[in-house]
Amino acid sequence: MEDAMDFLSPSLENSTSISSRTPRIFDRFDDSSSSDADDFSPSCSTSDASVKTAGKKLDYMIQFLDRKLSSASTTATSTTAANSAVALPEFTGSGEYDGMFRPPVRSPVRPDRPPCVEVRPRPLRETEVGRGLRTMTCTAEKLWAGGEARVRVWELKNVLTAAGGGGGGGEVRLGDEMTAEFTESWEVGEEVMCLVADEGIGVVWSGHRDGKIRCWRMESGKIEGDGFRECLSWQAHRGTVFSLVVTSYGDLWSGSENGVIKIWPWEAIAKALPLKAEERHMAVLTVERSYVDLKSQVTVNGVCYMFTSDVKYLLSDHSAGKVWSGGLFSFAIWDSRTRELLKVFNTDGQVENGVDMSLMQDLTAEDEMKMRFIAALKKEKPQASFGFLQRSRNAILGAADAVRRAAVKGALGEDNRRTEAMVVAVDGTVWTGSASGLLVQWDENGNRVQELQYHPYAVLCLCTYGSRIWVGYASGTMQVLDLHGKLLGSWVAHSSPVIKMAIGSGYVFTLASHGGIRGWNIISPGPIDSVIRSELIGKEFLYTKHEKLKILAGTWNVAEGRASEDSLISWLGCAASDVDLVVVGFQELEMSAGALAMSAAKETVGLEGSSVGQWWLESIGNILDEGSTFQRVGSRQLAGLLIGVWVRNNLQAHVGDVDAAAVPCGFGRAIGNKVSFQLLVHHHYLSMYAAQGAVGLRMRIFDRIMCFVNCHFAAHLEAVSRRNADFDHVYRSMAFTRLPCGGVRSAEVFPELSEADLVIFVGDFNYRLDGISYDEARDFISQRCFDWLRERDQLRVEMEAGRVFQGMREAIIKFPPTYKFERYQPGLAGYDSGEKKRIPAYCDRVLYRDNRSASVSECCLDCPVVSSVSEYESCMDVTDSDHKPVRCIFSVEVARVDEAVKRQEYCEIIETNQKIQSLLQELGRVPETIVSTNNIILQDDGTSLLRITNKSPADKAIFTIICIGESAIDETGSASEHSPRGSFGFPHWLKVTPAKGVIEPDHTVEITVHHEEFQTLEEYVDGVSQNSWCEDARDIEVMLVVKIHGNCGTKVTDNRIRVRHCFSAKRKGLGSKPRREERKVPNVLHRSSIQNLNTSHDVFDHLSKLHTP
Repeated sequence: MEDAMDFLSPSLENSTSISSRTPRIFDRFDDSSSSDADDFSPSCSTSDASVKTAGKKLDYMIQFLDRKLSSASTTATSTTAANSAVALPEFTGSGEYDGMFRPPVRSPVRPDRPPCVEVRPRPLRETEVGRGLRTMTCTAEKLWAGGEARVRVWELKNVLTAAGGGGGGGEVRLGDEMTAEFTESWEVGEEVMCLVADEGIGVVWSGHRDGKIRCWRMESGKIEGDGFRECLSWQAHRGTVFSLVVTSYGDLWSGSENGVIKIWPWEAIAKALPLKAEERHMAVLTVERSYVDLKSQVTVNGVCYMFTSDVKYLLSDHSAGKVWSGGLFSFAIWDSRTRELLKVFNTDGQVENGVDMSLMQDLTAEDEMKMRFIAALKKEKPQASFGFLQRSRNAILGAADAVRRAAVKGALGEDNRRTEAMVVAVDGTVWTGSASGLLVQWDENGNRVQELQYHPYAVLCLCTYGSRIWVGYASGTMQVLDLHGKLLGSWVAHSSPVIKMAIGSGYVFTLASHGGIRGWNIISPGPIDSVIRSELIGKEFLYTKHEKLKILAGTWNVAEGRASEDSLISWLGCAASDVDLVVVGFQELEMSAGALAMSAAKETVGLEGSSVGQWWLESIGNILDEGSTFQRVGSRQLAGLLIGVWVRNNLQAHVGDVDAAAVPCGFGRAIGNKVSFQLLVHHHYLSMYAAQGAVGLRMRIFDRIMCFVNCHFAAHLEAVSRRNADFDHVYRSMAFTRLPCGGVRSAEVFPELSEADLVIFVGDFNYRLDGISYDEARDFISQRCFDWLRERDQLRVEMEAGRVFQGMREAIIKFPPTYKFERYQPGLAGYDSGEKKRIPAYCDRVLYRDNRSASVSECCLDCPVVSSVSEYESCMDVTDSDHKPVRCIFSVEVARVDEAVKRQEYCEIIETNQKIQSLLQELGRVPETIVSTNNIILQDDGTSLLRITNKSPADKAIFTIICIGESAIDETGSASEHSPRGSFGFPHWLKVTPAKGVIEPDHTVEITVHHEEFQTLEEYVDGVSQNSWCEDARDIEVMLVVKIHGNCGTKVTDNRIRVRHCFSAKRKGLGSKPRREERKVPNVLHRSSIQNLNTSHDVFDHLSKLHTP
């Protein structure tokens, strides 16, 4: 309490009056606050979202103060003030802090991973049906995500700044209540499979399952009622578009099924994009028919030299001007300028299909013309006999290869050699990740450099920036490597597989299979993490929201009977009127050998449930007014065991991710397999044993994990050890986890039940009264001496010894034993009076475990779920079974994170903390570099060397060279007809190598700027070359930009270089013309000083004469 008040109290030093100033923390919510509160100005936004967020902060702070004041004025220690007045006394079993029975560790900021920005907190699975996110890409200012039917866009300034980080305004969609503000496209109809950004022309391309490619402008402009729309779309492939990439020359490559790769030339795209909306049909036609089919380009005499598996990955190696295409087991390397196939090889690095590139290069002109003629003829004669034997041979070999792979998969299980992710690093090396977790580094020519393995689960995605590589795994783990493969950091990024990563504005954004998106600082792990973590923990009360709910848990062994409506109302009807959630567990619904055999057969094929179970679910639903008041969110049946959960309608939006599980504990613990099925058929007397086990439901409620388990353990007085073993087996074996992408189950250190914030066990545990006779028990019951009976309760004895239900809690029993009764005999006289005279026992129980531990018992983000029992009783008036039903009402308080507020606090810490700003400036500084020239003239086939020197003695420099436009030089020597270029933007006559790379400290890198003979252009229509013409014979000038940034920094410096190509014929005539007056341009060489710098010696010879900025 003192710490909280210290945080809230202003400094009173040098103050003459306490009322002279409002406490500093309130300045952030006071519109009339003085200039003294400028430190908090980033939070004071005029937007509705920021105002709403500020109001929520104030509410949470007041709640925090109320709780502190209330706890200070009460003697309550283990429960909150709200629950202490009604909470029943409890008994707690031993061993609650031992191993897997320890409550899970919770914290406002996890200590085992860097702090992150929750762009889109994990949505409930039920809200993602039909609109889940599948892929992601990033531009300089926006984060783009593609889903099952739409494209989403986040403005990064609204996500990563305190003024805009509060969350979305306006109408909030279910599942996105805490998501940062975004815009969404209209419903495109088919799932987005891939996204790629081309910032050169300001568009994002998307590939879809239906084979279409869509183009979205980065500046979407007007957003219509159903969302923004694409500016261009066409049917690109017959099958799914798996991959897209924009090459160094602006061409768009797309990969589809059966090895099909098509190229959509930059020239056609450049013609189509400027067309107006009313001319869109012309734009579509222009692009749709302009493609180059690479399969036809590499087919010689009917033999195709490229792999025929689905093209899952396309990469553009800007460093070497190449394109990599990849399938699950094969790769191909292409020249992005000439579009020639350079190499085909498999995941082991072995060249496939006997590719002889010299055969393709030595084709005669006659062969080439024949191939083009046949390609054109295919549209009219698809069944032409030419090359029939060769094509048949290919088909047979392809089928044989498929059979071989299927045989390997069937014999060895899943083939872990398959490629799941690819990325090209800044140094030109390519990294691939496989289903086994193996990482392989390849050089630019496809030679295997090294292989590494840091994690045993499938690699699902890779991304890179600067000198770092990030790896996302199916287990939810995320790792950071350097360019040499050294592991720099590893942490669990999500609770489900990381399926995509993208980098922008200094953050690595990770998309998990459940749809959640998080942003991680690119310099993490590092010293910045501990500063942010401590600051966020100190502001916990500003983003903590408390929720309260009541849970009714009931258990009943129905002994194969049916209940009357009155019995159900007595048990649940009245008590459910004031609760938010109802969980009911039944035992012995049906016990005949035939029913159990049928249940075993269903479990074998993955089915469950029966007509009897359905009757009970419908009966409970009728009592709870299902549909109008309550909704059933889940159920699970295993033989005679059944569990069901209903939630009140106003709570349903906060309940989801419902999973079910079942664990048999009967004979052989194998209900559902062949052995137990035969035993049930041939040994009817084993029915009792076969009906034992547990069924459970797990769900998220207010973003906390809650599990409900219904158990039926071994019977008979002497079977205490078996009952203990049954519990241990259920606790360890119950698995709700669904298989993630790739069929790999996430690593679990402890059983899944141990990871829950609240676990409630109900059921017929079958523990009896020990050391007491039938008559003694009846006497104690008649005298209501339940304390004496509890002392002889086997379950209590075993819990005290820490042998079962370790750390679980149960309210003190103050009702008669619930077993065994004669049917339809009311009152206490109904206990078994037959020949066996079974001793009454507390078989039917309700136990639980929440987040409380020895160190924390108050509800907070360190202990987010605190529960107490307000009612625990049996229904003695119900006589439909030999067991009495039991009900227990829990009062639960939940502490949850308001992610919108926390996101804003995170951004504010980054913006205002001086230590963080100092660290960011130090780590993000750009090394000092020198570029050797800013003007280059190229002759035909000429080459010039460009040198970039890193003068920093300690920091690496990352360089990228792009072309921002191309102009023609007219007769007067002036640049005209300027046109921007896509992606890196190089024209086909210019080759810059390398265009991207790393400069070590105190080192110099040489870049060759070469003119290529590429004067003849071809126009393709439907994949067939139709026309060819010569390029404009005028001089051409391009503007190159050399971008330099630090190892992990986002700050960039630019150096501009003019490159002019002069045709020989024109240069000869230039000498007789008078020289035009030159206009001086700052930081650019004079026209008279332009030289053709052919060697590094020439560069340095002229370097001393240059005036650089």
